[in-house]
Amino acid sequence: MKVLVTGGCGYIGAHTIVDLINHGFDVVSVDSNIRSTTQLLDGIEKITGKKIHNYKVDLCNLEDTHAVFHENRDICGVIHFAALKTVPESVAEPLLYFHNNLTSLVNILKCIQEFKIPNFVFSSSCSVYGNTTALPVIEETPLGEAQSPYARTKQMGEQIIQDYSRVNNTQSILLRYFNPVGAHPSALIGELPLGKPDNLVPMITQTAIGKRPKMIVFGHDYDTRDGSCIRDYIHVMDIANAHTRALQFLLDKKNSSNCEIFNLGTGNGVTVLEAINAFEKISGVKLNYELGPRRPGDVIAIYANNSHAREKLGWEPKIGIEDMMRTAWQWEVSLRDKVLSN
Repeated sequence: MKVLVTGGCGYIGAHTIVDLINHGFDVVSVDSNIRSTTQLLDGIEKITGKKIHNYKVDLCNLEDTHAVFHENRDICGVIHFAALKTVPESVAEPLLYFHNNLTSLVNILKCIQEFKIPNFVFSSSCSVYGNTTALPVIEETPLGEAQSPYARTKQMGEQIIQDYSRVNNTQSILLRYFNPVGAHPSALIGELPLGKPDNLVPMITQTAIGKRPKMIVFGHDYDTRDGSCIRDYIHVMDIANAHTRALQFLLDKKNSSNCEIFNLGTGNGVTVLEAINAFEKISGVKLNYELGPRRPGDVIAIYANNSHAREKLGWEPKIGIEDMMRTAWQWEVSLRDKVLSN
């Protein structure tokens, strides 16, 4: 069975393609490469032995998006990752985020409707919960005020899909994942930010390896156990496997409604400083960091109750925080070694 993955050249998309292939699916990718390169596709081929075709298409262009669907009428489902995802950038350029993330989603749904694609899995985010005080969050936790335009695009995206699902036969799943980190254990694919990263773990590894002179911990006066933000870090391969299971769940017609929601997290809240300590422990590298002011758009604390995904999808995260950091570090080292060998 063939699956269309949007954003297949990106971090989570590439790891999900590996997991899909490992479970017997054929995959085609759509990625404009405005925030990615085809480098991870090479890694996918080395891991799986499968060469992935990528359509270099901007999903905000309906005509070009339509052409991809026209050429792939035999797909059994779409997994939609493609979106801009940087919180600080979204604060600075909200219209860019509303246009890109929502126009692309609407165009995908138009094509799904026209070509009668039966299954759709959407990449959502725990940011939809806002600054909730009800922890751990469950799927029924009321959505709070979005703390950034990026988070608002995820809230609005979910609402668009839910409204669409009420009047169409497409079966949809919204996956609200928490903070994906780490890399494939082969160190052939991993997180590959273009320019300065805004996510914690690539900032840690780039600082440790010398790409960055130091890093800033944004906020040290929050009402948490050490003053830094709390997140639910989850290994990217655990996240990837959840997408495969979600698609299979729909193919097996186990869903009870046209649109279901699942949290994807470990259920454990880890502070930024605890994450740094875990990295220092596994790498043996003392990180050069300093405590700085809070960053606009950041939620104070968020972590998941993942029992719904465990019970219905048969999914459970298997990789702990130290192995998350270990694989991220191995990936960063492999990038350095590749540069040195060239």
